[in-house]
Order: sequence, then structure tokens, then C-alpha cells
Amino acid sequence: MKIIFFSLFPDIIHSYFQNGVLSKALAKNLFEIEVVNFRDFAKNRYKKVDTSIVGGGAGMILDNEALREALSEYKKKYPFARVIFLTPVGKKYNQKDAIRLAKEDVIFLVSGRYEGFDERLIEDFASEVMSIGDFVLSGGELGALCIADSVLRNVDGVLGNRESLKEESFNNNLLEAPQFSKMGDVPLILKSGNHKKIKEWKTKAALYKTLFHRPDLKMEKNLV
Repeated sequence: MKIIFFSLFPDIIHSYFQNGVLSKALAKNLFEIEVVNFRDFAKNRYKKVDTSIVGGGAGMILDNEALREALSEYKKKYPFARVIFLTPVGKKYNQKDAIRLAKEDVIFLVSGRYEGFDERLIEDFASEVMSIGDFVLSGGELGALCIADSVLRNVDGVLGNRESLKEESFNNNLLEAPQFSKMGDVPLILKSGNHKKIKEWKTKAALYKTLFHRPDLKMEKNLV
């Protein structure tokens, strides 16, 4: 898998992959990343990429030139890439999206700045428009990194133990069961060595945890 980030601040992206499990997986060539600073594609003298909003309005938006040039060039290289624009107006991203996108060969993650994108960019290039939540950030880089991290965890080999994915939060629309360290008092069943009983306890605990913290999740009927 290859993820290509389109951003005005490449250092934000690069720094994220310098530590932790993703850094190790990147060193093993389990995935690739590339960061495109679309300011490099601006044709004006001062490399400006922002412009005032037609019809009035506060702030500036990304213009219809530099990012268009960058996306056009990279679409020629990767015509089947999945192009995702990060913007608060998009569909709210979830774990099912992460699992689905992990099957893609190439993903473009396009980070906005200022008041957002010229709408024609979205109309002409976007495969999907996504948001990581109902709030506004200063730029799309954090959202792009959230999506990249959650997608790459589902790529074969990135996690040392793929079995750990099976019990993570949001599988079957359940939160993960409570976890405990070895110190102090813990539920005795977890020390019993009876794996069947432990699994049953974890399933019930995950259900109760979900009902308490996230009753909005649509759990499978046979679990309720």
C-alpha cells in the first residue's frame, strides 16, 4: 500500500512516522508514504496558494490552481488511486472505512487549509469526502494522519500480532472490553485460565461498556 499526502506542511506528516509501530513497519517496507507540498505547483511569482472567496466571506480559500496541478500530475501516475479530501463537511470516518481502505493499493489524502477548498477541486477529483468528527481544525493534516494510522494498522504485517485487531473497539460496533494490569485487584475470572469463560466475560463486559459509554452505536441484534 502507498499513501500520498497532499499538504502545505510536509513536516507535520513526516514527523509522525518517525516513532512507534508505524516507523518500524515503514522501515520494513510494509507500506510507502509520499508527501506532496502542492505549493510547489503554484505558477505565480510568490507561490501563493490562497485566494479570496468569490461572493464575499471571511478568510481565504485554497485556490483552483496549485492543488489542481498537483492532483492532475499524480493522477496520471496513479489513475486508480482513492482520492480522499479531508473537510468538516464530509462523511464521518469510522473503523469500517479503515478496514475497507486498507485493501486499496494507493490512497491520496488531501489536507485543506484556510477556509477550505475551491469546490471545483472536490467535484473533479474526490472519490470520497471525509471528516474525523464534528469540529473544525486549523488544517486537514491531523485528520489525514488519523485516517492513515487507522488504515495502516489493518495492513498485513504492520502490527506484530494481527490477532489483536480482532478484539479492538468498534468490531461488531462494540467497544473493547476493559483491560487491567497485573497489579492490584482484578476480576478473578481473568486469572482463572479458563479461556472460554474469559471470552464470555469479555463479551459481556464489552457490551456493558458500550451501552454505558456509546449507546449511540448500532450493535448487532444478537449481542443486545
